[in-house]
Amino acid sequence: MAKWNIDPAHSGAGFAVRHFMLSNVKGLFQDVRGTFNYDPDDPSSMKIDAVISTSSISTGIKDRDDHLQSGDFLDVANFPEMAFVSTDADLSDGSGYVSGDLTIRGISKPVTFDVAYFGPMVDPFESKTHIGFTATATINREDYGMIWNAELEGGGVVIGSKVQITLDVEAVKEE
Repeated sequence: MAKWNIDPAHSGAGFAVRHFMLSNVKGLFQDVRGTFNYDPDDPSSMKIDAVISTSSISTGIKDRDDHLQSGDFLDVANFPEMAFVSTDADLSDGSGYVSGDLTIRGISKPVTFDVAYFGPMVDPFESKTHIGFTATATINREDYGMIWNAELEGGGVVIGSKVQITLDVEAVKEE
């Protein structure tokens, strides 16, 4: 079984959440790190251990980023990282799922990601083998203690509870 290292320069964790019940606000966590074991000949044996620095959040609006880093949401001062550890996987035919425990704000919940697999490719500059994955899931932010909100005069709330997650991960085979 090969060990792979997530390439933080070519990986990111995106999210989208409904604002004013009108549009999706999107953001990105830019510091994604971790390792996984993966054998394309035995895709169900995949094991992932990944972390994301919560302070690496970026929505393009400093005031919003500061609020998301506060105790109302990610509480970066007390929880500098969120983590995912896989428990089950099936990636046959280039797609499938990875299930595991997602920990945010010290709260762990099971999550299943739909996954598409890409690769392998050999880096023409360093002759290292790379693979890639795009994984998507939807979580309820309130399940992780992020309950801040405000009601709107015409009905609804400022921020939706459902958060769409998209992970784009490129990894390099450990030699």
